[in-house]
Amino acid sequence: MSTTPPPIKRSAAPSSGSPAAAPARSIAGPSNAWIALQFALTGIVWGSSFLFMKVALEGMSPGQVAWSRLVLGAITLGIFVSLRRERLPRVPRVWMHMTVLAITFCVIPFLLFSWAQQHVTSGLASIYNATTPIMTAVMAGLLFRVERLKGMQIAGIVVGILGVMVLIAPWEGLDLDQSLIAQLAILGATACYGFSLAYMRKFVSNSGMSALMFSFLNIGIAALIMLVLTPVVALGEVTLNPWIVGSVLLLGCLGTGVAYIWNQNALRAWGPTRASTVTYLTPVVGVALGLIVLGEPLTWNEPAGAIVVFLGILLAQDRLRLRRRS
Repeated sequence: MSTTPPPIKRSAAPSSGSPAAAPARSIAGPSNAWIALQFALTGIVWGSSFLFMKVALEGMSPGQVAWSRLVLGAITLGIFVSLRRERLPRVPRVWMHMTVLAITFCVIPFLLFSWAQQHVTSGLASIYNATTPIMTAVMAGLLFRVERLKGMQIAGIVVGILGVMVLIAPWEGLDLDQSLIAQLAILGATACYGFSLAYMRKFVSNSGMSALMFSFLNIGIAALIMLVLTPVVALGEVTLNPWIVGSVLLLGCLGTGVAYIWNQNALRAWGPTRASTVTYLTPVVGVALGLIVLGEPLTWNEPAGAIVVFLGILLAQDRLRLRRRS
């Protein structure tokens, strides 16, 4: 989905995002091919998640969809933790930071995405999800000040905003209908992702946790929060059929479970810059599945806005550089 930050300075603990970390140096040959496969699978699964949410919403409320994916994801990750016999961290500070991340990285954005997809296509939701790196650059540079924004990165943020404006299409009139509010809700969700990723970079990276344990705590604490909120978000009628059940299981067990491990493995092996390119895969998969499976319409401004957003991402991540001739 996004990037994991560089490590907090510690001598013995493994890095969760630095390309120079020991885990990253040890990956080569066949192991690197396995990481590449996990990276590709993450993009496919996360791109498919928007389709799964859309189908699940045909028989469940937005709160029930968010509740189900977090609880199923936590159960899946918990099984892996038990099989590997990993120990929970004992430092209270880690639990405090992971609770903040559970709320801002899972609970709030999952609820916002589920609600918004009642009013927008799954393809458009996947395109908006690609604004996460731009939101991360804003949060990391302006809010947490964990990195200095260069002129090119500031230009990328501006270009990304222009891309969002193309997606919103204000020339068609802003009547504040549900579709516009839903699009703003998705931007709120990606802003939460940006906040969380910058927060990780400052407080949580290289805490000594494995990729599996980090994912389990993130999703597991969020699931506990949703269980507490069950009377508010999850009670109500549910209409199930094989397609809805299958979508919820794939969204929870695969998209909110296994894919998080794959993503963390890629981040630790390749570093945040390379691993963040998964952002380019998810909207392609999301739009394609929306067109092929659901027959969703695609207006000209959606791919045009996506291209502008991607250009903004490249600039915001400082990837477009003019090479000097020697």
